[in-house]
Amino acid sequence: MSSAASDSKTEVGSYFISNYPPYSQWKKGLLDEVQSALHNPPLESTPLGLYLHIPFCRKRCKFCYFKVFTDVKAPEVQRYVDALCNEISMVSQCEIMGDRPFRFVYFGGGTPSFLSPKQLTKLANRLREHITWDGAEEVTFECEPGTLSETKVKTLREEMGVTRLSLGVENFSDKVLEENGRAHLSKQVFRAWEWIAEAEFPNVNIDLIAGMVGETWDNWKDNIRQAIEMSPESVTIYQMELPFNTVYSKDMLDKSSESPVADWATKRAWVDYAFSEFIDAGYSVSSAYTVVKDPSKVNFSYRDNLWLGADLLATGIASFGHANGVHYQNVADLEQYLSTIESGTMPLGRGFVPTDHQRLIRSMILLLKKGYLDRSYFQQKYGVDIVGQWQSEWDKYVEDGWATINEDRIELTRYGLLRVDAMLPSFFEPEHQNVRYT
Repeated sequence: MSSAASDSKTEVGSYFISNYPPYSQWKKGLLDEVQSALHNPPLESTPLGLYLHIPFCRKRCKFCYFKVFTDVKAPEVQRYVDALCNEISMVSQCEIMGDRPFRFVYFGGGTPSFLSPKQLTKLANRLREHITWDGAEEVTFECEPGTLSETKVKTLREEMGVTRLSLGVENFSDKVLEENGRAHLSKQVFRAWEWIAEAEFPNVNIDLIAGMVGETWDNWKDNIRQAIEMSPESVTIYQMELPFNTVYSKDMLDKSSESPVADWATKRAWVDYAFSEFIDAGYSVSSAYTVVKDPSKVNFSYRDNLWLGADLLATGIASFGHANGVHYQNVADLEQYLSTIESGTMPLGRGFVPTDHQRLIRSMILLLKKGYLDRSYFQQKYGVDIVGQWQSEWDKYVEDGWATINEDRIELTRYGLLRVDAMLPSFFEPEHQNVRYT
C-alpha cells in the first residue's frame, strides 16, 4: 500500500491513479493493436468522447507533471493548432467513430485558455469541418484565470459551445500561489469570475489543491470560505501529489531535501474540513475530490462515462485515449508529434491491450472514487462478485473502518473516501503492485 495510506510525509513517487494497468506498462510494440482498435467499428452501445490537449502555459507550476510548454511564440502555437485540427481530421475518418455522436468533449492541458479568441474560433471552425459536438451533453474547457478576458469567455460560451468551465483557482492566497509557481494571482480570479457569471455557463467548476507548499490551517479555512461565497456549481479538491517529474520532486531528489508538501494526515484533514463546510452550505459530495451544489443539475459526463469504459479519442501531444477496450497514448515529443501529423500519419506512441480481468480492475478502482460500488453492475457485466474476488482486501478495509458492505453495495466511509487512492493498489495484479506508475 502506498504512503498515502499512512500519516507519513508526501514523498517523491506519490501519484493520482487515473487508469489501469499502470502507464509504465504500456508499450510501443502494441501499436498494431491500437491501429486495429481505431480502424474497426465500435460497439454500438459504447459512448464516445473526445479529448483535446493544449500543452501551453504562461508558467510551469512547481507541482505540475503534465506535458506543457512555456515561452512559446505565436507561430509555434499556430503550428500546433493546425496540427491538432489535422489530427482530428484523421481521427474522424477512423471506423471507431461509426455514426456515434460525441457524448462528451474535454479541452485539457496545459492551459486551453492560453489560446486567443481568434485561435479558439479558428479551432472550433476547423474542427466542425470534420466533427460536431453540438449534441454533446458536456463540453468541458479548462481555464487559468489570468489568461481570460471578457471576449474570450464569450467565445468559449457562444462559439465553442462550452457547457462546463473548469477554473484553476487552486488557492486564494497570493503568497501561496507565487510560492508554487502559479501564473495567476487572486485578483485575476475575481475579475474573471464576473465575466464567467455573466456568460451563464450551465456548470462552472473551480479547482482547489489541498497541500500546496506554504498552506496553513487558517489560510485553508479562508480558501473554503471564499469558494463557498463564489457559489460555483461544483468544486474539485485534489490532495497534492509528488510524481517524479515535478520541479519540487527534482529539487528534493537533487538535494536530498525534506518534502515541502504537507503530510497525508494534514491534507486529508483539510479535505475533510472542506467537505463538511460545503455540506453545511448545501453541497453534496460527488466523489473523493468533488462536491456539487445541485446533483440533479450537474453531472460529470467525462468522468462517469470514462470510468464506465467509454471510448475516448485522444488528440494532441502525449494525450491518452481508449478505443474498443484498448489503451493508447500519442507521442510525447513535440517535434515528432507535429512532423508525424504533417506527414499525414496519426501520432500514436504506445498502447496496451488489457485482459478482461484488467478491465474489471480498472472499472472497479475508478468507480470506487465515487465512494461506492454496486455489486450487481460487476456481476452482470463481468460475471464476478467483486467482494468474493477480493475478500481479504475488503475484510481489512471494513475492519479498519474504511468501508461498509451489504448484499447490494460497497460504500466507503468518509475516512475511506479521503484515502481512496491509497486503497486502490491493493486490487492491482501482483506484477503491478510495486512498479512505477508512469
